[in-house]
Amino acid sequence: MQKGGAVYIMTNLRHTVLYTGVTNDLLRRVYEHRNKLNPNTFTAKYNLTKLVFFESFHSIEEAILREKQIKGGSRKAKEGLINSLNPEWEDLWDEIKEW
Repeated sequence: MQKGGAVYIMTNLRHTVLYTGVTNDLLRRVYEHRNKLNPNTFTAKYNLTKLVFFESFHSIEEAILREKQIKGGSRKAKEGLINSLNPEWEDLWDEIKEW
């Protein structure tokens, strides 16, 4: 049985740094970033606690392919992706924390 996956983008409060990640449990992973449970990570170092974009997939393999596509793009492309679904760059944590 395949397990689903998600690709997501985190940023800091000033939107100066973007991080693209992939996970099989978006709620758990964003919680870990927000609470800096792994203090030596890139997201903890740059205080990336704001979820501004995510896409869900039926399989983790699909999510990994999408992550590679997004990571291969420019910052401008990532900003365009975020703006297309979240033009105010609101923190989407409230949307997913009720899952």
